[in-house]
Amino acid sequence: MSFRIRGGGTNASSGMGVADQSKATYMELQRKKVHRYVIFKIDEKKNEVVVEKTGGPAESYDDFTAALPENDCRYAVYDYDFVTTDNCQKSKIFFFAWSPSVSRIRSKMLYATSKDRFRRELEGIHYEIQATDPTEVELEVLKERAY
Repeated sequence: MSFRIRGGGTNASSGMGVADQSKATYMELQRKKVHRYVIFKIDEKKNEVVVEKTGGPAESYDDFTAALPENDCRYAVYDYDFVTTDNCQKSKIFFFAWSPSVSRIRSKMLYATSKDRFRRELEGIHYEIQATDPTEVELEVLKERAY
């Protein structure tokens, strides 16, 4: 018995490419504090992760969670500012793998197989949160991790 392997298509284990704009936008959040958050999506036609939306420095965590789609997967980063018990101003960057339970199986698989490669491109992430419903991205979750 023999098997023929056909070429073409994307190797699912390698994940998607990362658009230069995605890396540049993340760097603006990390170094220049231009954005409070960045939401990324996979563009299947381009075969890469692209920026879908950014939130300005004045936007709240509620604005961020409201920007996450209810029924589709996304990656996101959020720059969380807080004051420690010693009264020190701190900032931690959270990476989110948002995969709502109601999203399509194909979408969940695509985002799951591409996450590690994309995450490695973003240096300086402090914490990672994988969430399937809104309760897993409540502000309390960030507070518990950051303190």
